Formats: sequence, structure tokens, C-alpha cells
Amino acid sequence: MLAAALLLHGYLLYGTLFDEGLMRFGFSAALSLMLWLAVLIYWVESFHARLEGLQPLALPLAGICALLPALFPGQHLLSNVASAMFRLHFFIAMVAYSLFTLAALHAIIMAIAERRLHRGELTRPLASLPPLLTMESLLFKLITVGFLLLTLTLISGIAFTEALFGKALEFNHKTLFSVLSWLIFAILLTGRHVWGWRGRKALRWTLAGFATLLLAYIGSRFVLEVLLGRTA
Repeated sequence: MLAAALLLHGYLLYGTLFDEGLMRFGFSAALSLMLWLAVLIYWVESFHARLEGLQPLALPLAGICALLPALFPGQHLLSNVASAMFRLHFFIAMVAYSLFTLAALHAIIMAIAERRLHRGELTRPLASLPPLLTMESLLFKLITVGFLLLTLTLISGIAFTEALFGKALEFNHKTLFSVLSWLIFAILLTGRHVWGWRGRKALRWTLAGFATLLLAYIGSRFVLEVLLGRTA
């Protein structure tokens, strides 16, 4: 059933992104693609690890995001989509976003499970989760891979800008929040390996990094498209 839902979501998403040879990528399409990739990665990983506890949070959120492009049909057109360098940059960025989305959902589930465990109020979905230490290990694997891809995203963005426009990457709000997110996750991983950060401190840093990353593109597109009514 999940595979069928992914196929349907992917079909609708493709029609949203590509229309008449153009690529439209507003905030709603970005959220939809990000959650589609996150659920796809979750579905693949579910064959190797017990992740059922993520379903009540991840699947409804993905379903809502699948409907967003119909409610907010952003008209922002991406340029240079024919460039292989741009495609690589775009792909790496979206996989990084999806991994951090999974990490954020994972962190929320861990926080809920830890609180319910201390109160002795575990529900069946939460009780089916692996031990918290195992979940924490998986969380940092997601963050580590996402961080590496985010690093490649920033590097490829600089290379892409210089190759096509002959100038350095413009330091705007998108770049600012991307770099801030990179710094937050860098500090988190350093704290984990050097000072043994874990538990609530690690979860707070994870959510802070993800929130900052959301502001980098999706937040700015939301303000432009919904609040200001602009497409450029």
C-alpha cells in the first residue's frame, strides 16, 4: 500500500514540477518533493529496521504535502534546468532536505517516546519502536549523511554559480540560512563525537538545524508566493 501511495504521489508530483517543458518549483512543490523522498527513504529502510513508529507522523504529513501544490500552485520557474551541473546540485540538495526531514521526525518521535516512557504511558506504536539508544544511533547516521550532502550542496551551488554566471555565490537570505543550518549540524556532530552529546540536547539541536534549513528555501518561497503574491 505504501509503494502504491508513493507511485501515485510521484506521478502527481511529476505533473506538478514539469509542465510544457518548464520546471515549476514553488514552496508547495518543494515540500511535496521533500516529503516524497523522505517517505521513499523510510520505505526502503523499513525493510532493514523497525521504523513503524514513524508512520503516524510521517505518512499523514506526506499526504498533506502531496495536496499542497493543488492549493498553492506556485509559478516560480527554475532556470538552467538543462544543465547537468544544476541537476546534480538540485538532486543532492533535495536528498539532503529529505534526510534532515526524516531526522527531524525521528527526533520528535524520540522525544515523545522518552516522555511517555518516563510516565509509563507508552502506546502500542511507540512500544514497537527499537530501544532509544538504537534510535539515537540511527538519528545520527541520518544527520551525518545529510550533513555530508548539505556540504556538497553548498559546494556545488558555489561551483554552479561561478560556472554559469562567472561570479561568486550571492550571499542572500537563502545562502545565509543554509550556512547557518550547516553550522548548527556541524556543531551537533562535533558535540556528539567530542563531548558525547545525546538525549534532549541532541534533539533540540537537530530540530533547530532543520527549522533553519527550512527557512533557507521553503520559508523564503512561502513569504514570496503566499504572503507577497510574487513568483520571482
